[in-house]
Amino acid sequence: MRDCDSGERQRRLAGMKRFLNFLSPAVVLVGLACAATAGAQDWAKAALNKSPRHGEYVTIDEPGGRKLQAFVVYPEVKDKAPVVVLIHEIFGESDWFKEMADEIAGAGYIVVAPDLLSGYGPAPAAVEKPMAGMGPDDHMHMGAGGGPGSAYVPASPGGTSAFPDQSAVVKGVTSLPDAEVMSDLDAAADYGKKLPAASGKLYVAGFCWGGGKSFLYATHRKDLSAAFVFYGPPPPAEAMKNIVAPVYGFYAGNDARISATIPQTQTDMKAAGKTYDAVVYDGAGHGFMRAGEAPDASAPNTAARTEGFQRLVKLLGGVRQ
Repeated sequence: MRDCDSGERQRRLAGMKRFLNFLSPAVVLVGLACAATAGAQDWAKAALNKSPRHGEYVTIDEPGGRKLQAFVVYPEVKDKAPVVVLIHEIFGESDWFKEMADEIAGAGYIVVAPDLLSGYGPAPAAVEKPMAGMGPDDHMHMGAGGGPGSAYVPASPGGTSAFPDQSAVVKGVTSLPDAEVMSDLDAAADYGKKLPAASGKLYVAGFCWGGGKSFLYATHRKDLSAAFVFYGPPPPAEAMKNIVAPVYGFYAGNDARISATIPQTQTDMKAAGKTYDAVVYDGAGHGFMRAGEAPDASAPNTAARTEGFQRLVKLLGGVRQ
């Protein structure tokens, strides 16, 4: 494609200036909000950088040839430790997600946190039009995103960082097929359990979109000691009969879209003869484990985040024996 000549270049610049002058204050504010979102997790990155624990990026080779990227954090302990497979939010492998992995490792656990967008980059359609109104606490939770594969294309190494913005990451994550997610989680779990420092115990925990996948993984994996579901939807009732581990739920009071599913989930899990213990944190919003850490966190989100993490550690300590 040939370069524009000087006159054409000047005409385009003038047109851009007229367009920018035309923008309403509301549009400018949206742009500023997007910029704020991009840097909204600097606090998480700073906390991770201060951690004394060993964290590393690894590539896990799956039987089918897929290469899964993961962030692995080790606790500073004398004895072998249980493994927690951690599943990210709809926002992919964010700085907060890695900081949370490190914090759980600080409680005495090896954490394997896979980037489930590994090997993918954005398809052109995924970035043509940004999602309006997307903020740091907004969870779109779309369905299939136009069908598996529609939001991404093969890329090497790909992953969350290959996507240009949050909207593209959201579309990519929501397009991931459940079968592939389960296969990736199996690869992460198998990798963790084979580590020399691992005790053999296995847990899974997830947040938001990952919370739903944590619950789904409990219907799939037979050697789990427990599954922890942070504000994620339940799997189909007919799949609950396959669960062998206790499931612990952490939900927000101001999140009816998810929390309204609790009563039926309790009924379905009881009918299947399974353990399901759900706690709702009054006044908290969806995503409180992340939002409760942010510098601008509301008091209910901060309280829910503190209480939720304390409960997680207590439950891990209780079921690891």
